[in-house]
Amino acid sequence: MRESDSRLAVALDATPLLGFRTGVGVFCQWALDSLRHRDELAVSAFAISWRRRRGISGHVPPGVQVIDTPMPARPLHRAWSMGGMPPIEWFTGRQAVVHGTNFVVPPTRRAARVMTVHDLTSVRFPELCDDYTRRFPRLVRRALAEGAWVHTPSEFVAAEVVDLLGAPPERVRAVHHGVPPVDRPAAGGAGPAVPGPYVLALGTVEPRKDLPTLVRAFDLVADEDPDLRLVVAGADGWGVPAYEAAVAAAAHSGRILRLGYVDARLRSDLLRHASLYAYPSLYEGFGLPPLEAMLAGVPVVTTNAGALPEVVGDAAAVVPVGDAAAMAAAMGRLLSDDPARAALVAAGRARAASYRWEDSAAGLSRLYADAAAERTSR
Repeated sequence: MRESDSRLAVALDATPLLGFRTGVGVFCQWALDSLRHRDELAVSAFAISWRRRRGISGHVPPGVQVIDTPMPARPLHRAWSMGGMPPIEWFTGRQAVVHGTNFVVPPTRRAARVMTVHDLTSVRFPELCDDYTRRFPRLVRRALAEGAWVHTPSEFVAAEVVDLLGAPPERVRAVHHGVPPVDRPAAGGAGPAVPGPYVLALGTVEPRKDLPTLVRAFDLVADEDPDLRLVVAGADGWGVPAYEAAVAAAAHSGRILRLGYVDARLRSDLLRHASLYAYPSLYEGFGLPPLEAMLAGVPVVTTNAGALPEVVGDAAAVVPVGDAAAMAAAMGRLLSDDPARAALVAAGRARAASYRWEDSAAGLSRLYADAAAERTSR
């Protein structure tokens, strides 16, 4: 708590708001936006960066204090990997809770520590990760040994953190994310960015997203529908060569459109006008994009990977991981069977509406209170 303030002082690492907005960045944005409305919390945000630390100011909503003390990322990460100095309070001031929003939570002097573990790809599929990501399990285990609490976006990941990382179950809390709203079209704006019927896939082109399987599935569906296109939008990742090889081998490669990274407005436009949303992931700790598509009224085909069955329930067509034929069959049915499509759209809207950021903020607030109470009782 801050002096003369009965609210619980919580500082969130908002570094993921800098640069391209990944799923972690979306979580940071909307978590801050919802937490600021909790009367029991005094929320602040910081970025572990020397030059870009003030860059979060334009993304942090009113009511959240921005801490722009210089934090040299490389020296701090190096020091924190070797020990508990310097504590983050040297930079943020006194806090009751510090929340590391992307697997890593800085050491503290007195504050309770909470870290969000979005998934355990680095444990389950280390071959799909880069060198930086493969460090996460060691850092998470170390923080756990030092008494940190874990927030996960799904019960699936919570169970994995206990089973695979040995976390005490009482310190692991599953709190679902909410679903970001889909931007409305601007008044008098232009038509859709991609005219005609298309299957949409959003996300960084990385191996875990298994876009080559989607390309093969689309190739099968495209045989039956000469007007259908596949649109892939997302930043380049380390899965680009495999994706490009799959496209080069496709019989209908001329109808596959690669857009690269898109901003929030174009993302919403693509979602609103898509005929179908495809999410062929190999593993997921939550899965925001399928819920965004559901909210936009677009039917979803996804895989039974990780937490996806928990998240989408019966509101999406779910197929086995890596099965292009099964994915093509589900896509073809939803593109041609109007009653099945309408039923899935209705179920999807209801499912997405049940994931509210207000509920997420309430769950995180309870987690912060429990972590702070335990810390105080020591």
